[in-house]
Amino acid sequence: MFIAMNRFQIAHGFEEGFEQVWRQRDSYLSEVPGFKTFNLLKGPVREDHVLYASHSVWESKAAFEAWTESESFRKAHAQTSAPKGTYLGHPDLETFESVL
Repeated sequence: MFIAMNRFQIAHGFEEGFEQVWRQRDSYLSEVPGFKTFNLLKGPVREDHVLYASHSVWESKAAFEAWTESESFRKAHAQTSAPKGTYLGHPDLETFESVL
């Protein structure tokens, strides 16, 4: 099992719009070999932002990497993005391989 997480720092007041973009987008993940599940998680509220994480589970690191090079990946990331001012910096990608 392989997990990929992107952490997003979302400015206060932009949470609803950020969530709406994720609800309306087509991820194309269901057509990707090796994809298991996806969740968008809302985390703690900080002084200047709310933390969110996208969490996808894959059969393997190779399956995740193949997706990042696929047409499905390009289509998913070419869609409407959140309004300017939503993000406090770039997403922070974290990946994990299962050991147990």
